[in-house]
Amino acid sequence: MSAEVLLGTQGWNYGAWVSPFYPVGTKPSGMLAVYSRGFSTVEVDSTAYGLPSDPSVASWSKSVPAHFKFALKLPQEITHERRLEDTQRIVRRFVDRVAPLKERLGPLLIQLSPAFRPSGGNQTVLQKFLESLPGGHRWAIEFRHPGWMTPAVGELLKSHDVALALVDGRWIPRDMMAELAIEPTTDFAYLRWLGVGRRLSDLSYPQVDRESEFDFWTGVVDKLRTRVSTIYGYFSNHFEGHAPHSVRQFQELVGQEPVAPEALREQAELF
Repeated sequence: MSAEVLLGTQGWNYGAWVSPFYPVGTKPSGMLAVYSRGFSTVEVDSTAYGLPSDPSVASWSKSVPAHFKFALKLPQEITHERRLEDTQRIVRRFVDRVAPLKERLGPLLIQLSPAFRPSGGNQTVLQKFLESLPGGHRWAIEFRHPGWMTPAVGELLKSHDVALALVDGRWIPRDMMAELAIEPTTDFAYLRWLGVGRRLSDLSYPQVDRESEFDFWTGVVDKLRTRVSTIYGYFSNHFEGHAPHSVRQFQELVGQEPVAPEALREQAELF
C-alpha cells in the first residue's frame, strides 16, 4: 500500500500571490478556481473564526473539481472559548453547514490552544469531546502543548479514529513529531508546516532556507506512506515566505509533478 499524498496551502486568497502564482488580473473571486488547477486540497482558516455562510460553502464547491478536498478548522468558539465543553450543538451545526461540500469535504481540524494543557481535568474533557464527535467524518486534532504527546493520548485518539496533526511549528519539538508519526492513530495523516521563524510581511517569494526541514519531512512522509491510505499536508506562507512555492518544492521531493505557475497562466488564457 502506498498512500495518496494531497498537498496544498493554508488559505488561497492572497493578493501577494498574483503574478508569482496567480495570473496577473486574477480577482479574489476567481482565485479558488485557479488554485484548484494547481493543487488538489486547501486548508480553510476562516472557519476557525465562525461558521461559513451557506452561499460561501456553495461557492467553494462550485469553484473546484469533484476530486478537490477542503480541510476545515473547527470554530474557535469550540476549541478556544468553550475549551471543548458543552459543544455538541455547535459541532453539529458546523458539520451540517459544511455538509453540502459532499465528496469535496476533507478532514476537520480540531486546533487547540497552547493554554489547553493536560491538567485540571482537561484529559477527561478531551475524552468526552472525542466520544461526542459525529461519525462519518475524518477528524484530526492539533495539540499545542507537548504534555499531550504521550502513548496514552495516542491510544485515546486511536480508539476514536482521530488523526494526530503533525506540525512543524514552535510548540512541539520536531523530533517528537517524527516519533509519533511512526504509529498513526487512524487511516490518514494530517501535516501542517508553519515554521518557527519570524512572521513575514512579503508573501510573494521564498525568503527562508528550509532545506533541512524539507529533508526531515520527506523522511516522515516516506514512513507514513505504508501506514495510512491518505496523507494531507498544508504549507503556511510563513514557513518559507510563499506557500505555493513550498508546496511545489515538496511535491517534487515526494515524487509528484507540480503544476508550474506558467501552466496556470496558459490555462487561464483558454477561458
